[in-house]
Amino acid sequence: MALASYELHDRLDRLSSASADRDILVSLAVPPEETIGEARQPVETDYAEASQLDEQSFPRPLTDALETVRSELNEYDEIPENGLAIYAGVPDGDLVSVVFDDLPVPIDDSIYCHANEFDLEPLEEVTEPESTHGLLVVERGGAALGVLDDEGVEPLESFESEVPGKSSAGGQSAERFERDRERRKREFFDEVADRAERTFLGDDPVDGVLLGGTTGTVETFRDEADLDHRLEDRIVGEFAVEYATRQGLEQLAAKGQEAIDERDRDDAREALGEFFDRVGGDDPVAYGREEVDDALEFDAVETLLLSTGLDGERLQELGDRTERQGGETVVVPDDFPDGNRFAEAFDGVGALLRFPID
Repeated sequence: MALASYELHDRLDRLSSASADRDILVSLAVPPEETIGEARQPVETDYAEASQLDEQSFPRPLTDALETVRSELNEYDEIPENGLAIYAGVPDGDLVSVVFDDLPVPIDDSIYCHANEFDLEPLEEVTEPESTHGLLVVERGGAALGVLDDEGVEPLESFESEVPGKSSAGGQSAERFERDRERRKREFFDEVADRAERTFLGDDPVDGVLLGGTTGTVETFRDEADLDHRLEDRIVGEFAVEYATRQGLEQLAAKGQEAIDERDRDDAREALGEFFDRVGGDDPVAYGREEVDDALEFDAVETLLLSTGLDGERLQELGDRTERQGGETVVVPDDFPDGNRFAEAFDGVGALLRFPID
């Protein structure tokens, strides 16, 4: 999982879990085409009214939230490229304030409200799925294409093949029939490969591909089809699926999920393996928050390892410092043995160093 994606989802999770017994939580979302003045107007109006009314008419926590939103807005001369969202409130005695000014895609809808929960609807469409995988089922009678993302399976298209079944005739007729059958099969495979390339390698290419079908057909397809090398590199695995239908795509997604999870952990496993080797060896390494902080002060961090069990803001802070000194960050899931060991024994923070520090 990318650090930026994890941090974004972490902020949303913290907001979605907040609630109050009164309408004192303020939500503001501004699309990129609006001006900063238009965004400030309703907040300034409510804040001015709150300043003149008593606690019963305008609860103090709401006034504090409005003041926070007002202060955050004053940091901007214009709306950021993909819009701006600010949330502030005091759900349980402590002020919560979260700003989104680095969104991956634009905000579509404008909102401003006070409620007992934060209104996160404007951000639902802009938080990118963690990964998108192409689904391709190939069997003798046809093929089906779809995608798997955080929302589930979306079938895209299916089509039948014109490959005839085996002939029971003999002699030269059987030979001609078999030659024609092989020709049609290759044409069908090439059509499947072409559609897969256009579907999965367009403007928004998939992160991986799950390939399904009957075992013999899938193996023949891999051997004979003119499959784009970029798709070959993205194939996560092959899985036995009987039908090139929506049901087949759902079955393929279910069978391939474990392989996707394992592939997503590959970078983390490799980095953790080197980290554990260094802990017991002579190569430079740091672990625990204090040691890693010291290493960052000396610009010594080559690879930073951070557990998903850490707070998102802490993840982002350490990741940003590492990036500024030319290092990379690997986010380590804590739902497999080595990841859990890293979280518990090393506080979820470690680093592979360029050079030792004292």
